[in-house]
Amino acid sequence: MHDGQQLRLDTLGDTAVRVQWGTEISPELNEQIRSFCVLLEQANIKGVAEWVPTYTAVTLFYDPYTISYDRLAEKIAELYRRRGEREIPPAERIYIPTYYGGESGPDLEVVARHNQLSAEEVVEIHTGSEYLIYMMGFTPGFPYLGGMSKKIATPRLQTPRERIAPGSVGIAGEQTGIYSMATPGGWQIIGRTPLRLYDPDRESPMLLQAGNYLQFVSISKAEYDQIEADVQAGRYQLQKETRTH
Repeated sequence: MHDGQQLRLDTLGDTAVRVQWGTEISPELNEQIRSFCVLLEQANIKGVAEWVPTYTAVTLFYDPYTISYDRLAEKIAELYRRRGEREIPPAERIYIPTYYGGESGPDLEVVARHNQLSAEEVVEIHTGSEYLIYMMGFTPGFPYLGGMSKKIATPRLQTPRERIAPGSVGIAGEQTGIYSMATPGGWQIIGRTPLRLYDPDRESPMLLQAGNYLQFVSISKAEYDQIEADVQAGRYQLQKETRTH
């Protein structure tokens, strides 16, 4: 890939370094970051414990007694030059069943009134887009998503709630997301999914991965209860497909 972009490294103390891609958030930049992370995994650099992709950067955590900063910087520069060489795995589209409104979505009407829409129109708009998972964070399994329509953008709560239930689907400004654990929070909660985004007892604890896409699917309360029972029994099959565009 020859895009003229210069490598920028920022040290974070003596055990971490950040590879920075600028400040603009975009699907194209996210693809570059995914490509770089694929190369990192294949390189298996001794002394690098883990790496964390974000909207515009990748932070590597390393052991300076195993690999020096200068040597690590050389290896990073080599991989950075090669980004785009290897074809990245095709992204998946994951479907998130969601029950909107009621006790599961106490702020659905608030979002509707703020945007001069009906609750049904908010749900239609929210389920009508696919969302790129740019990064994971805040709590284990929490996805930071891009792609929400500005038609349903709504400010955060002035006073955050002390507890948001796991699986709660919310809106904060022009962002939407899913709470993976019970935590305090100030997002406008419009629904809930019975899926477990984080389960430490599962072989793969985090249900979602950065670089994939998700789409919300509106379900009834009866469907919610059935899926919740299937998830608890370990028999629910996640609905997903390879994204071809």
